[in-house]
Amino acid sequence: MAEQGLTLIQYLRKEQESRPEAVTDELIFLFEAIARACKQISWMVNQGAVAGVLGAVGGENIQGEEVQKLDVLSHQVVLDLLGKTGLVSAFVSEESEEPIKSTPGAPFIIAVDPLDGSSNINIDMCIGSIFSILPTPEGVSEVQTAHCLQPGVRQLGSCFCIYGPATILVVTVKNGSHGFTLDHQTGEFYLTHPDFRISEQAKEFAINMSNWRFWEPPVRRYIRELLQGKEGPRGKDYNMRWIASFVAEVFRILVRSGVWTYPVDEKLKKRNLPGRLRLMYEANPMGLIVEQAGGLISTGREPILELQPESIHQRVPIVLGSREEVERFVQLHKEWDEGRWQEEPHLRLLSVE
Repeated sequence: MAEQGLTLIQYLRKEQESRPEAVTDELIFLFEAIARACKQISWMVNQGAVAGVLGAVGGENIQGEEVQKLDVLSHQVVLDLLGKTGLVSAFVSEESEEPIKSTPGAPFIIAVDPLDGSSNINIDMCIGSIFSILPTPEGVSEVQTAHCLQPGVRQLGSCFCIYGPATILVVTVKNGSHGFTLDHQTGEFYLTHPDFRISEQAKEFAINMSNWRFWEPPVRRYIRELLQGKEGPRGKDYNMRWIASFVAEVFRILVRSGVWTYPVDEKLKKRNLPGRLRLMYEANPMGLIVEQAGGLISTGREPILELQPESIHQRVPIVLGSREEVERFVQLHKEWDEGRWQEEPHLRLLSVE
């Protein structure tokens, strides 16, 4: 059990005492740099229009998304502060088409979404930064793209920082997931949410219902079961939430459980996209945090953390959260793929009958 009130570094030092092979000095120094980066980004986000950081810079990133000023600034903060540690051999970033080489022979590769949810900036919605920490393969001096393509189970740790009413850094070094709140007066992150636990059962679900007619039949059947409530096969009522901010959705599930999904749909397939979110710097780091809190993450057909990445910007469908809900979601996909049931045509329309 993590001890509430510890600073981030104090917590990591305690972890090091019992797990020195997993929580090294280098990993602690890296998390310290990540915390500094998050504090700087938090300040920029909080200042908003006062600091002149809102609005677009023009053009699109590799994802085909409009680039915001805060995207560029956050990306640079991460590269500068983590790069100066000399601990990062390469960065995989949402904002860069190719890996960015840093210090040759350094122990870590960082996959990062410097500012997740940037479309929410101008409406003052929660946004965040996501970090995945991977080992540099032994004996590798100059990191190439192939060296970065490691499955999520290879992560040494991960974290995300949510910039909301409070700035909270959620961290895992593969011994539970824990939340640290930034004290703006001292500049320290203090452990305020020790040992997140996602209950196996859920009462809330989150999905973009406007895509109902584009989903695969097992997704529609799963959501229909939830909408039928007490009268349906699940025998209980559910509430629906949809924040449209990945960091905020995951944080809500960590705090009060639930299930969140962004499945593949016909619109994505027409763009030759297998999913909406990116495997290396969104699904994998968040998946590690969720599973370390007792939850589960899947594509609906495969365990996400076991996937071998094919490219640094690979996209995947995601379902994550309370274990029983994710398992039911996966079960329906398996049954559908095996031809064990068929969907009636009228159920493509939104119906709970």
